[in-house]
Amino acid sequence: MALELATQDGRDVATRNGAGDQVEHMFTPAVDIFEKDDMTVILADMPGVAPGDIDVTLERQVLTLTGHIKPHAPEGYRRLSSEYREGGYSRVFTLSDAVDQHKIKASVKNGVLRLELPRAAEAKPKKIAVKAV
Repeated sequence: MALELATQDGRDVATRNGAGDQVEHMFTPAVDIFEKDDMTVILADMPGVAPGDIDVTLERQVLTLTGHIKPHAPEGYRRLSSEYREGGYSRVFTLSDAVDQHKIKASVKNGVLRLELPRAAEAKPKKIAVKAV
């Protein structure tokens, strides 16, 4: 029901903002995909991303997950060393016609984005009665 369109290994992406050019590191969130009854569930790991900084978009059967980590430094402190990489997350999937695109749900808890993709009624298996003639 959900095929991955493109993966992006950790890479640097140049972005433009009002202050000039900026390089942002992009991560590919690890995902788990499960199927249950009439639904596919995608769990995407996006640690460090606030719920308001996650975007889920759907355009022409292309589902795009993005999230951005805001730089963090405790107030009044100066950073001496940083092993935690800041940047963003991006992952893209192509959805089949079997997904009811109007009923997709998204939620986030503890840095894990959960997407519920219900199966479209037309895609559900139907039993066809056989008559004796």
